[in-house]
Amino acid sequence: MTKRETYESRTEEFLLPLVKKHDFELVDVEYVREGSTWYLRAYIDKEGGIAINDCEMISRILSDWLDQEDFIDDSYILEVSSPGLGRPLKKEKDFARSLGSKVDVKLYRAREKQKDFTGTLAEYDKNTVTIELEDGTRVVFQRQEIALIRLAFDF
Repeated sequence: MTKRETYESRTEEFLLPLVKKHDFELVDVEYVREGSTWYLRAYIDKEGGIAINDCEMISRILSDWLDQEDFIDDSYILEVSSPGLGRPLKKEKDFARSLGSKVDVKLYRAREKQKDFTGTLAEYDKNTVTIELEDGTRVVFQRQEIALIRLAFDF
């Protein structure tokens, strides 16, 4: 397990019972480097949407625990927030919940000179994701070629 995976896993193990106790959902935990700064991010949600006070409460509890456990070697910034409107699909439950919903798919490499696709999530399994385009065409992507898949939203 990499350092990143260890940090994410330990943090997730701590957060799961905490968010469940407050009737929240733990959407994701990520430990990422942006520029020269490391971030430990926890994304939480609940029915009707998460509020700033919810994020603040979880952040305080998580921060105290992280200070006590002190298992992250790097200096980092802790963020607890909502996954937002364009929430990424990462876990099985995200895909299951989003079947039939409009999604944006971004590829690492262009396919027929196109890297961005939008369509309805039609099917998925551990290796592939299938979307249906507006014209009814079905496009199948291998999971490893997908850089990002998230719920699409129109303004």
